Order: sequence, then C-alpha cells, then structure tokens
Amino acid sequence: MSTALSQRKQRILKAVIKAYVETGEPVGSRFLAEDAEIAASPATIRNEMAELTEMGYLIQPHTSAGRIPSEQGYRFYVDSLMEGYTAATEEIGNLNELLKSRTKQLDRIIDDAGRLASALTNYPAISVRSNKRRQLVKRFSVMQNAPGSFLLVMLIGRDTVKTRTVNVGRPLDEEKLGLLQRVLNDTLADQDPETLTFSKMMNIEKALGDYAFLASPVIKSIYEALSETTGSDVRVEGVDRLLSYPEFSDVDKLKNLLSLFDRKEELVSMVENTEENGVTVLIGSENTVKTMNNSAFVYRTIRVDGVDVGAIGIIGPCRMDYEKVIATIDTLTASVSEMMRNAVGQDSSNPLQALESGLSPSAPPPAQPTSPPSGSPAASPAPPTGDDTGQPAAGQRQTAERPAADHSQGIKYKRKGRQ
Repeated sequence: MSTALSQRKQRILKAVIKAYVETGEPVGSRFLAEDAEIAASPATIRNEMAELTEMGYLIQPHTSAGRIPSEQGYRFYVDSLMEGYTAATEEIGNLNELLKSRTKQLDRIIDDAGRLASALTNYPAISVRSNKRRQLVKRFSVMQNAPGSFLLVMLIGRDTVKTRTVNVGRPLDEEKLGLLQRVLNDTLADQDPETLTFSKMMNIEKALGDYAFLASPVIKSIYEALSETTGSDVRVEGVDRLLSYPEFSDVDKLKNLLSLFDRKEELVSMVENTEENGVTVLIGSENTVKTMNNSAFVYRTIRVDGVDVGAIGIIGPCRMDYEKVIATIDTLTASVSEMMRNAVGQDSSNPLQALESGLSPSAPPPAQPTSPPSGSPAASPAPPTGDDTGQPAAGQRQTAERPAADHSQGIKYKRKGRQ
C-alpha cells in the first residue's frame, strides 16, 4: 500500500481530528458522510478510514467504535493539513491590547502573557523568564562563626542574600574579619568576578597582608553563590484546567503530569535547548520528558535583539486545538518581543540587563481576564456516535462558531517533530 495520502484521505483525517478535538469521542463514517468536503458514501469512507488505520494515522479504540487520531495522525495534521492562520485580525488586535493593558512592568510581561495564554486556550501555560546574566554582589558582610571558620554574607542584586561558611583552619579575631570585609567591599562590590585578573587578585592579597590566604577560599565562595543566581524563573498557570479533559480523568496520569510542574527544570531544559525561532510542537512520545508521553507541548522562545529572554508554552492532551494554541502562542510571543524591543531600544547592548532594570511602559489599569474563547477542546456532552456506522442523533454534535480566518495575513511558524 502506498504511504502517500490521497486528497480524500487527507480530508477524512482532517475531519476526524477536528471532530475528535471538539467532542473527545470516536468518529464514525456516517457522521463524516455528512461533510460536503469529503463527498463520499459511508461505505467508501469506512474503507478509507480502515486504510488510514493500517497506515498508522488513525486508531480504533474498540471493535465497534469509530476512529480517533494517533500521534502520527496529529503530526501529519500539524505539519501538512493545519491552517497557517486561524485567528481573525480583530481577535489578534484585541489580544495585543489586552496584553498591553495588563502589563505595567516589563519584567513581569512574560508572566502576564502566560496567564493570558492559559485563559485564551483553556490549557495550562508555562512562562519562562531567562536570567542568564550573572548578577553582582552589592555588599559583603563577614561574621564570626566557629573557631577556624567565618560566615560570608553577600547581598546579590537588590533582594537576594546568600551565605557561605568559609573554613580556614585557624582562628580569626574581629579585627581581621573587619579588614576582610572592607577589602571585599572596596575591591569586589559591584564587580563581575569574571573580570577578576591576576593583578586584582594580587592587590586583594596585598591588602589582606598576613591573611592573604583568605583570598582564594573567599573568591571560590563568591563564584559558587553567584552561580546559583543564574538560571530561569518558571511559572505555571491554569493547572486546574486539566480537570476539564477526560484524558486526565485517570488519577495516575494526572499525578504524573502534575509532578512535572514540581520539576520545572525539565521544562526549562526542553525550552532552552530549542534553536528554532518559530513555534515548536511536541506531540506525545516526541517529548523528551517521559511523563509527557500522553501530552502535547507547544511553545516558543522569546528573543530580543538576538538574546533569549524567555518563553511561553501550553501543555495539554494530544487532543489539543493545535490551530488555536499555535496562533495564540505565536501572536503572544511576537507581541511580547515587540514590546520589549521597543522599550529596550535598538541601541541596547545588553537587552537582559535593560529589561531587568524595571523599565515600565505607560499603561492603563489592568483589564479583567477574558473568558476562554468558544471552540475550546474540552469534551462536549454532545459527541458524534461511537458507532463506526451509526448515524448521529439529532443535536448530538454542536459546533461553536469561530471567527472567520483572514488568509490574506499569514502567521508564520515552525513545527518540530522527531527527525
């Protein structure tokens, strides 16, 4: 059998996915026969669906049931069948205005965008704020600890305090500890340790006199403390929205996914290892994190003047409204990037530093969050029949209206699957 999909098979696969996303129930051939775009009899559609099942694009969960999409089917849909643009121009304009109205501080804009993404799509959202710039120690304090050791206290940035116990193997009196504190504040406060040259180190040792041996363990402790302040801040919004999807009615599956939100470093690793500029779509087993094998993850990194400053992503079931999610993530991240770029200025040599300085664009008071848009993929109480050959009863399937797509403007995005 040829692995290429005919136009009719593509139309059937697309129709199955759309119906399954809306209802959460297997889709039968008689239901699809009512679709004018397919224009085929139930018997013909049944044969085509059987072939799609053999080819791996559809799954028949029960002998007498209709079909549901497989991971392979979703991947083909995202890569080849999905519309490139699904949000109306008016909807995008409203989304941009809402984001601007809810953002007063640029250093919180990514978090606000994450909350908005969750509200708009009805899925949990993650927001990642990168902090790859090494922060500086603003002030040093040295305190007596046990004999042969002392406590080094460092105020890092504006509100982070780090402490280190430094063992030196000999007693130190208050006078010598005071000397060490003065030398550190005079030579290293507000200085990046990466710029510490041999001559600077010699000057520190010279200033310490007979206690020059303290310089090396102190510098090591400073490096260790500063390394802990780099990384990424991660927020998860709308976790409770998972409960509206039958895929997570299994307590074990839900627990496994919820545990991922406590291991945020795994999500950060996935996001930060992405080289693509567009939206990344990972479906089921394409995710590198095992607990996400039954989930989909759609995200995009945010770059300002070539520097990664964060990311926004959506996590949900494989039965995800990919068109809506991708368009939302693409639009939100583009809006955030533009707002940051305009505030930072094209002449900024360090976008991260400029953004962390707390620039505040003028903005009206925050607007109230909007309700999730109609057409959300939560399971509908009116699914098509589960019988592969049965005709759906009147009123069984209800489809919410969506804004008409304006194909004259296309949102560009990249999709990522297993190579």
